[in-house]
Amino acid sequence: MFSDEEYPALPYPGRRPDCSFVHDDATGWPLRPDPTALSGWRLADGVDLDEWLTDRGAPPLARRVPLLCYGSNVCPAKLTWLRGMLGLAGPAVLLRARCAGLAAVWAAGQRVVDDQRPATLAAVPGVVERHAVWLATAEQVAVLDRCEGRGSRYRLANVISGEVRLDDGALLDRPLAYVAAETDGSVPRFVRYPLLVDGRPVRCAEVPQAAAAALVGEPAPGDGLSLLPVEGEPVPEDHPPRLFVYGTLQPGASHWPLLEPLSRGRPRRATLPGTLHDTGLGYPALRPGGGADVAGWVVELAAPAAALSTVDEYEGTEYRRVRVTLSDSTVAWTYAWTGPFDDLPPLTAPWPGT
Repeated sequence: MFSDEEYPALPYPGRRPDCSFVHDDATGWPLRPDPTALSGWRLADGVDLDEWLTDRGAPPLARRVPLLCYGSNVCPAKLTWLRGMLGLAGPAVLLRARCAGLAAVWAAGQRVVDDQRPATLAAVPGVVERHAVWLATAEQVAVLDRCEGRGSRYRLANVISGEVRLDDGALLDRPLAYVAAETDGSVPRFVRYPLLVDGRPVRCAEVPQAAAAALVGEPAPGDGLSLLPVEGEPVPEDHPPRLFVYGTLQPGASHWPLLEPLSRGRPRRATLPGTLHDTGLGYPALRPGGGADVAGWVVELAAPAAALSTVDEYEGTEYRRVRVTLSDSTVAWTYAWTGPFDDLPPLTAPWPGT
């Protein structure tokens, strides 16, 4: 465990742990990836992160959205400030991420509260930086909307540019992020666009806050990012918009007609590290992580929330929908068996339809 005192918020953007962590009550707990955990992550004592969250009355990872954080929101002391000042509730889960082609750079304007220069996100080809992905609840996103000034200083968008990869190898496509807002009502507002000094943005990693506040330059005409703006509240089921199937929902299997109308494009073959077991009931049970690769299909979903609601009902309480990292680093939803495996023999061949 670690305390906020080890990671002060000042000077902005504050200090951050060099690990994935979950934070609550001014305390942080390091996390390590483990595909055998249904959440994909464990605390140092071996507890599955989803179990730890449930014990605290908090939503599991499947009910959270991935939000790329590149400034002060990775700082534990800032998280405690959000709790005290803006009512941030529940544990905050931040997973360390390697970001390629994306950089935190100093913004053109300064913060009104303290005249410090805030960070903003920009596309910077060839650059690799370490940041974090906050798996945030709907309530936590609402707090961050207020903190970031969504709609005035920053806007919320899916980031298509660059590459964001977590410590477990997961390659996140289209993570959310607060990026510079273009307008404040009908008035152009560029204070959160990158500051250009001698025609180039200034990376936060290269210039500390004390020097950044004194920089002289001009606002960039844009941040270079390819974005899909988000209207309203982001939906966990949209991240990712695909499902890995390995049993009766596969193309050609008995219940493919249930899933096919909910899909878009052509399914593709894929594998997931894990083991498939025979339930003896006409459908298999998946144990993620370890063992040989489980063969299956990746199905892109036309309307993920509606599609997954239908599949949730079909799978019932014997299965739990979780995010998994496939063998090719793609992130997908799948359904893991929730019961014991003691009396379920491992399958030595793929389930029919693979």
